[in-house]
Amino acid sequence: MIHTVGPVWGGGERGEDRLLANCYRNSLALASERGLASIAYPAISTGAYGFPPERAALIAVRTVAAALSEAPSIERVVFCCFGAASRQHHEAALAAARAD
Repeated sequence: MIHTVGPVWGGGERGEDRLLANCYRNSLALASERGLASIAYPAISTGAYGFPPERAALIAVRTVAAALSEAPSIERVVFCCFGAASRQHHEAALAAARAD
């Protein structure tokens, strides 16, 4: 199991975006180093840590999409959305990433 702890939201002025991106990037790299074929992520930091969910979804999707080229063993990435709002944020982020 790979575990990551996301940043606590402090208004966006303490490097929270970079720290959150590192959570996704580093765990994906660890999974790849171990030869894993899949990885699943919850909406890191969007619960008790207060990270704005829409912003977090964009960071998650863009970071994972960019890092996949350096993670050759990874065939499947799952974003576990524990609610309709989280799902909508991730679907919008995926659509935006495809449009880029």
